[in-house]
Amino acid sequence: MDFAHVDAWIFDLDNTLYPSEMALFPQIEARMTAYVMRLLKVETADADHLRRDYWRRHGTTLAGLMAEHAIDPLAYLSEVHDIDFTRLEPAPELAAAIAALPGRKIVHTNADSRYARKVLDARGLDLFEAVYGVEETGFHPKPRRAAFEAVIAHAGIDPTRAAFFEDDPRNLEVPHQLGMQTVLVGAGRQGPDAHCGTPDGHVRHRTDDLVSFLHAIAPVV
Repeated sequence: MDFAHVDAWIFDLDNTLYPSEMALFPQIEARMTAYVMRLLKVETADADHLRRDYWRRHGTTLAGLMAEHAIDPLAYLSEVHDIDFTRLEPAPELAAAIAALPGRKIVHTNADSRYARKVLDARGLDLFEAVYGVEETGFHPKPRRAAFEAVIAHAGIDPTRAAFFEDDPRNLEVPHQLGMQTVLVGAGRQGPDAHCGTPDGHVRHRTDDLVSFLHAIAPVV
């Protein structure tokens, strides 16, 4: 694996730094749907359709609601992330594997940084130098190029010396264009993507076991 030049390690949060089986995101999606129902006075099925449609067209449901309904993003983020964190379990092996990586470690999430820190605390992953949520990127979500450029500028990262770990294949296209090593964690929220598996695809590596993958890069001693 070609990671010898990497000195900046950037991780997505949800379904990347904890397994999807811990089921935080279904809670968030349910609260998003309830928010859309109340805002637009529609039934559950219509709200769920709109939530998914905004995600496809705008990158996130929040971005769609901001663009089409001018909502207050901070109030929305506070509401949809008011969930049960007790499903999260500490991850000492993952913490050790990340700590062993040579260089800087950063989180870049489409959630807000306050929520992200709660997740990291619950997982015992208080080892990142910075957490960039959507508010730190000017509310530009991944996969927009502006989101990645904001983090690169804030952190002073050389993208050609960085690696990006992410569960959504859409969010690895721009990092690949910027010269980062790209790693898809899990099957991908959009399901198997044949393009990602080709030598010319924007996903350079895949893993269903992040700890083992990181051990292969930097063994824990």
